Amino acid sequence: MNYIEIEELLKVGAHFGHPTSKWNPKFSPYIATKKSGVHIIDLNQTNICLNNAVKELTKIVKSNGNVLFVGTKKQAKDVVQEAADKCEMFYIVERWLGGTLTNFGTIKRSIRRLFLLDKESSDLYINLTKKEQSMLNREKLKLSDLHRGIKDMKHLPAALFFVDGIHEKIAISEAKILGIPVFGIVDSNTDPTNIDFPIPANDDSLKTIKLLVNFVSDRIIEALGGGNASSDEDAAEDVDEIKKKSSGNDDTPEDGKEVIQKQEK
Repeated sequence: MNYIEIEELLKVGAHFGHPTSKWNPKFSPYIATKKSGVHIIDLNQTNICLNNAVKELTKIVKSNGNVLFVGTKKQAKDVVQEAADKCEMFYIVERWLGGTLTNFGTIKRSIRRLFLLDKESSDLYINLTKKEQSMLNREKLKLSDLHRGIKDMKHLPAALFFVDGIHEKIAISEAKILGIPVFGIVDSNTDPTNIDFPIPANDDSLKTIKLLVNFVSDRIIEALGGGNASSDEDAAEDVDEIKKKSSGNDDTPEDGKEVIQKQEK
């Protein structure tokens, strides 16, 4: 299967946006309608954008590029880390350190410091008092938490995938400065025009995050030869099929109401 069924997205509540008072007008192309003061995201657009993003990500991976997964919000941490580990990519799920990408040299020095602290035979531990050893251990724990997902990242990533464009705005900004393509899940309160490959969906729902992030992870695994990866031609056909389904009903507001009715049932 090359794309997620609309019914799956519906079950996890991917179509629920933010209250209409908190929306970003630039998100309007991805909104189907509004219900009870909440914007409803067009799931057909979600599917199309997801497949376009995955198609580009798999190209990057097949060219030996690495993807950095970023999800520091509470709902996303565990899911992002598990998905990144599964496809053997890098991740950041603790606090994003300013300059992680734009000042990567400093980050690498911090990682080298962590490797030194990890070695019990390191000269750092010779002739230290208990208090000094305790201070080094605290430093090691802190650096381990901050760098555990990128300590083996020797070069800048070829792509960045995030959850929540507002929460990860610093990471996105740094990637844009360096020309690193940005992919991610964006909700109705976010400006998607700053993202190279936005995926419109509910970025507060754990089930939605899990479904989308794992889908991306699985496609990366396939691109690396760990599954039955589909050809780019097949992926393009899937996008065309989704577009046909989308164009089958021009009355978008009614389509959005139908989505809500199904969800309520």
